[in-house]
Amino acid sequence: MSSPSPLGAYRPGRGPLHRLRPGAKLLGMFLFAIAVMTTSGPWWTAAWLALGIAFALASGLRGRDLWRVARGFLLIGVPLFAFQAWQHGPLQGFSIVGNLLALILAASAVTASTAATDMLDTVAWLMRPLARFGVDPDRVALAFSITISTIPSIVTIARQTQQAARARGLDRSLRARVVPLVLRTVAHAQAMGEALAARGVGDHDPDHRARPRA
Repeated sequence: MSSPSPLGAYRPGRGPLHRLRPGAKLLGMFLFAIAVMTTSGPWWTAAWLALGIAFALASGLRGRDLWRVARGFLLIGVPLFAFQAWQHGPLQGFSIVGNLLALILAASAVTASTAATDMLDTVAWLMRPLARFGVDPDRVALAFSITISTIPSIVTIARQTQQAARARGLDRSLRARVVPLVLRTVAHAQAMGEALAARGVGDHDPDHRARPRA
């Protein structure tokens, strides 16, 4: 049984992030990601985490929503922290995992404060100058939409895989959790691709091209 995830889900509201234009939020997210990736150290990580939480709260996400984001991230964050702490020490593990969580919180804030239709229109508009180089703005917007809508599904698959491994007494087996996750994710992507192809999405013939619905 799937549970809703705030990542990829729009929350109507009138907060400061809701009033910003989607293009400004995407640019801010891009600059935030660059700042996170070009700095290092636990103090920087603590600052980015605080800023990510502030963004999430400003977008309307609250305790239960934030817990859902963190719970989905724990599936990857805990093994990653353990590996980095083992290889380079706990501070390095905290920096890497904390930076990733800060980016996820910021991305959750963007998707929670932006309607899907506004986001797709903005992405298509941003890609329009590249049309002269052969880039299809609608197709890029479609890929962006699919990516956003797929994230909650993958989080659900990861949670189900972990529960299945735990039921078999393989909770600590990385192989028992990762291999089924990869196989089910690939199967999910293949099923989605077949569904899109059956509807003519991605067809080079303009008469068969369909615009996605948000």
